Amino acid sequence: MTDELLNRIAQALERLAPPPALSADLAASPAYVWDGRAIHAVEAFAPVDYDLLTGIDAQKGALLDNSRRHAAGHAAHDVLLWGARGTGKSAVVASVVGQLQGEGQDIALLQCAIDELASLPTLFSLLRGTSRPFILFLDDLGFDEGVGDARSLRSLLQGGTAARPANVRLYVTSNRRHIVPRHLSEQDDPINPRDVVDDRMALSDRFGLSLGFHALDQDAYVAIVRGYAAKLGISFDPLEAIQWATQRGSRSGRVAWQYVVELAGRNGLSV
Repeated sequence: MTDELLNRIAQALERLAPPPALSADLAASPAYVWDGRAIHAVEAFAPVDYDLLTGIDAQKGALLDNSRRHAAGHAAHDVLLWGARGTGKSAVVASVVGQLQGEGQDIALLQCAIDELASLPTLFSLLRGTSRPFILFLDDLGFDEGVGDARSLRSLLQGGTAARPANVRLYVTSNRRHIVPRHLSEQDDPINPRDVVDDRMALSDRFGLSLGFHALDQDAYVAIVRGYAAKLGISFDPLEAIQWATQRGSRSGRVAWQYVVELAGRNGLSV
C-alpha cells in the first residue's frame, strides 16, 4: 500500500469523524455533566437542602467534612457510598456540594454515566486545565461492567499513568459494599470466579472513605417524613405515612419524599 493511498485513507477518516465538541466554562457553573465527549453545564442545579436529609447524620457529616477538605485544597478521599436503594446515597452527594457552595466554597459537581467509564482519561485531561476542585460523581456502579472496567477504574483512582488529577475526587454509589456479584452465576469469568471477586474487591479498597446506607426502621422513616413536611409547612398522619411505605414495600428517604409530594399536591402546593 503506497504512502499516497494511506494519506487518502487518513484524510477520508478525518472527514468522517465528528469534530471535537466544545466544553463548558469550568469556572462558571455549580454542576456539570460529562457525555463522553464534552462537559456540559447543568442549567438548574437544585440539590436537596442538606439539613433536610434525616436519618443519615453520620454519613452526611463524614461526606461534608471530606468534601470541605477537598474544596480547601487539602488531602481528601475518594468515596464509596453503598447500601440499600432509596436511602439517600445520590441525594447526599449533590446536597453536600450545594451546602459547600452556599458557604462560599468554589467546588463543582460533575456527573459521568457509568457507561462512559472508558472516556474518563479524556475527561481527566480536560480537568487538568483548571485548578477548581471537582467532585466526579459516578451513580449506581453496577455489576454488568466487566473486569476490564473494574481494573481501568481502579487504575484511574490510584497509581495508573492516567490517574485522576489532584483537583478531582471520585464519589461513587453502589448497592453493594464490595462491588461484587452476590452469586457466582453473576460472574463474567466462569473459569476463575475468584479472580473476578478479587478484582472488584481491589476496586472497593481504593476508596479511602466507605459509607454505608441502610434500610430505615419505622421511627426513622416517620422522622424523615416529619422533617420534609415541616419544611413545607404541612401536617401529616404518621399512620398514613407508614401505610404509604407499606404499600410500596420499602421504608426509605425516597419513599418519604414521595409521600410528602403527595401531601403537597393535596394541599395545592408545589415542590
